[in-house]
Amino acid sequence: MSSSPPRHEYDRVAVVGGSVIGLACAWALARSGAVAEVVVHEPDDSGPDGVPTGGAAWVAGGMLAPFSEAWPGEESVFALGVASVRRWPGFLRELEPHRPGGPMIRSAAHTHMLAVDEADARDLELAMTWAAGNDIVVEGGVTDADLRRVTRRELRAAEPSLARVARAAYRMDSEGAVDNRVLLRALARACRAEGVRWARGVVPSLDDVEADRVVLAAGGGSAALAGLPVRPVKGEVLRLLARPGCEEPPRGVVRAFVRGRPLYLVPRDGGIVVGATQYEHGDDRQVTVGGVRDLLADAETVFPGIGEYELAEMIAGLRPVSPDNLPILGPATEGGDPRVVYATGHGRNGIALTPVTAATVVADVLGRPAPPAAAAARPGRLARG
Repeated sequence: MSSSPPRHEYDRVAVVGGSVIGLACAWALARSGAVAEVVVHEPDDSGPDGVPTGGAAWVAGGMLAPFSEAWPGEESVFALGVASVRRWPGFLRELEPHRPGGPMIRSAAHTHMLAVDEADARDLELAMTWAAGNDIVVEGGVTDADLRRVTRRELRAAEPSLARVARAAYRMDSEGAVDNRVLLRALARACRAEGVRWARGVVPSLDDVEADRVVLAAGGGSAALAGLPVRPVKGEVLRLLARPGCEEPPRGVVRAFVRGRPLYLVPRDGGIVVGATQYEHGDDRQVTVGGVRDLLADAETVFPGIGEYELAEMIAGLRPVSPDNLPILGPATEGGDPRVVYATGHGRNGIALTPVTAATVVADVLGRPAPPAAAAARPGRLARG
């Protein structure tokens, strides 16, 4: 007796955009069992395993950082980030079998946030006090594993290579970072394992995409394709490699305010990532002398041993930023293409928000309840504004 073929809710779902958000959504949809075919539309296959190297995810530091990026007044951004970081352990367990050998996907398991001068310390204390008190916004509340103040002695014990410049410091054991490039390759491999197909080439219009449903995950390209208010914000990042005799890099992510400028140091296999500048320069991907100078000067203030490292890569990317720093997640609003579900505008938090975004897209495509924290990111809020 032959078994009946599986019943699918959709014959084909297209995902426009093959970077971290698009790949995660494609993988989740293919695994749902409700879609016969998932097709990723992406013109760039220049990276390992065919992943794009021109998007923000290839440049990113890969931090999982809702607590260390908390700021008063951004309750919805904070809540969505926490909802996503809670999903990361399970997301990594399911993705790990597809890792392409070599370094682990997760490159750091904790974060330290510190301030160098008195003004920076006041800002840090303000932000961390606000985050710690957000039990109403964050389901389950904020625990010591999420956020706790540490003494200078505790910071030195945890990160002995850092300079003794911290006026205030906090530790987040639920944050850390992933290796963005290993993550992208693992997602591409996971998609292939589930039968996802690629259509290489530029999508000039969503009307040209043949599918029952369309997920728009094109980052900055979403503005032209759907008229969404997503603008490019430039960020420069440095990748350094350890040389013989160099001081060991920090054990976890180190984030700092240095004379008002944000800095992050993210450990990687054999080196460290330093970032990131932020400029409203439009479509500008050139690395500037001033940006490199400031990043290296601030990094050496916090981690003096960095001067002996090899400067291996200088790269700039364009973060797709929305007007309110929330991504745009959900079905197209009235007057838009009824097939389309948006998954774009993640700004500097694209990698951090990957698991909650994928879960939201699957729910929206299949007509199921979405994660509650995604309610604030619905496209309708922009029309109201």
